[in-house]
Amino acid sequence: MHRNVKPERTGGVSSRRVYTGRVVSLDVDMVRFPDGSTGELEMIRHSGASAVVPFLDDPQSMDPRVVLIRQYRYAAQGHLFEIPAGRLDAGESPKACARRELKEETGYSAENLVAMTTFYTTPGFTDERIHLFAATGLSAGSAELEADEFVELHPTTLSEALSLISAGRIVDGKTMVGLMFAAAFIRRA
Repeated sequence: MHRNVKPERTGGVSSRRVYTGRVVSLDVDMVRFPDGSTGELEMIRHSGASAVVPFLDDPQSMDPRVVLIRQYRYAAQGHLFEIPAGRLDAGESPKACARRELKEETGYSAENLVAMTTFYTTPGFTDERIHLFAATGLSAGSAELEADEFVELHPTTLSEALSLISAGRIVDGKTMVGLMFAAAFIRRA
């Protein structure tokens, strides 16, 4: 079911690093465009991330429950409903990252992780890709939040989560993609 996005790395003439941070780096790239012209583009470089749609029930059941988190996000100036997610550590596989983030943010461990898809978050200025997984066979445990993570668990039915998207109460892109992908493909597999 996994639909891997393969980046097309053409047109790069040169690259200059102007900032390196804890989460992202900023490069200014000289690019040759398809028509032969050249120009500079600012590119945010990101290690990538994994995100998980955790199913408390069998995804094939009538209206399975999923675990959302309600997390404080400074950039959004408030709390957002999200699926568990986080950055890949150096050398870490997307699947290992998904397992780690699920455990850290919710306390749950998954018996099964199924790769759903990989997508670019905002290809106009960043190379960040998020790898989406569905998790089943969950076992409860203790969350291991980082100092800047303020998270509350919010179990809900998949239908209610989709209603929250429709009502504009879920506005996080990875969460919308993950829930809608799971509803459209995982449940119909």
